[in-house]
Amino acid sequence: MGLLYPLASTTWDDAEREAIRETVSLDRFTMGEKVQTFEQDFCKYIGSRYAVMCSSGSTANLIMIAALFYTIKGKLKRGDEVIVPAVSWSTTYYPLYQYGLKLKFVDVDIDTLNFNLEDLKSAVSENTRAILAVNLLGNPNDFNEIQKIIAGRDIILLEDNCESMGAVYRGRQAGTFGIMGTFSTFFSHHMATMEGGFVVTDDEELYHILLCLRAHGWTRNLPKHNRVTGTKSDFDFDESFKFVLPGYNVRPLEMAGAIGIRQLKKLPGFVSERQENARVFQELFCSLKGVRTQKEIGSSSWFGFSFVLNGDANSRRDVVEHLIRNGVECRPIVAGNFAKNEVVKYFDYEIHGQLKNAERIDKWGFFIGNHHYSVKTELAGVRDILAKALGE
Repeated sequence: MGLLYPLASTTWDDAEREAIRETVSLDRFTMGEKVQTFEQDFCKYIGSRYAVMCSSGSTANLIMIAALFYTIKGKLKRGDEVIVPAVSWSTTYYPLYQYGLKLKFVDVDIDTLNFNLEDLKSAVSENTRAILAVNLLGNPNDFNEIQKIIAGRDIILLEDNCESMGAVYRGRQAGTFGIMGTFSTFFSHHMATMEGGFVVTDDEELYHILLCLRAHGWTRNLPKHNRVTGTKSDFDFDESFKFVLPGYNVRPLEMAGAIGIRQLKKLPGFVSERQENARVFQELFCSLKGVRTQKEIGSSSWFGFSFVLNGDANSRRDVVEHLIRNGVECRPIVAGNFAKNEVVKYFDYEIHGQLKNAERIDKWGFFIGNHHYSVKTELAGVRDILAKALGE
């Protein structure tokens, strides 16, 4: 049958296409004034001092981790232990491996899908130098409890907020609780700039390092007085090809910035609609006995709607195939238990305790999408389809 409920949908209309046409007509393609304006607007929305736009949420994670190695008093060094949740996307973990850090996988909570706080507390050791909290499927972590766990310790808190733009915890935007936080503006996320991402921070030194790492490690994009090189030459020629950090080219396109300016104006409405859809979702699906759904922490921005089967009478494959046959797109809950992936053979890592919940999510979990418009009728249809698959 035809598609009843897609995983994702476009958030664009004529405004975004006009932004592309305007940018192309100016013959400016790499980052420029539009990107800078988008960064300034994003800071105001998120409530951070600085924002650095880059080519994706994945590269945002890359330069976030890299930046910690180049502060005057290096915040991280190779071999340092970083605690991560066992359920997340691949590029949460890859920069940690690439910079020679030791990953410690910790289990997640079966209901919130974020850190299991008791396991996190027991995982913190004298070797722990950072915790990378991932706000999964729109849901912020319980940062009040995490701050209690690390209080008085020399531990850096970082956030991968790529799935949770617009989420709020205790009146504050998710992505701003750590020393740095990352965001994604990929197609299926809360707003879309084709490809794109952000790192936000309140730390000026990290901000300047991020600017440098984003574009080749050169000084060209640094302010005259900066925390990387001190004071730049007044003669621009001297600074044009001056390299000071081993950086990358993860710059965004200028048209992505132009699109983002338009998208950001719509974002509060997008998040509001997602939250209203979540209210409908919770009402419709709370009576199903065969699955459990995500428990909200703070105010989730509801990237999607997750299910973890009870794992008794129905196999996940049977349920998922039934949904797909009836026009409902679905995916695993991010990458499931990432510690099971073959790629970890390259990592320096350890598993703290047992990853029981991550393993259960890996075996029995899946999610469907959410959208920036009302899907009340469609969700009712999905509920009927799922209930039939579960025999309820």
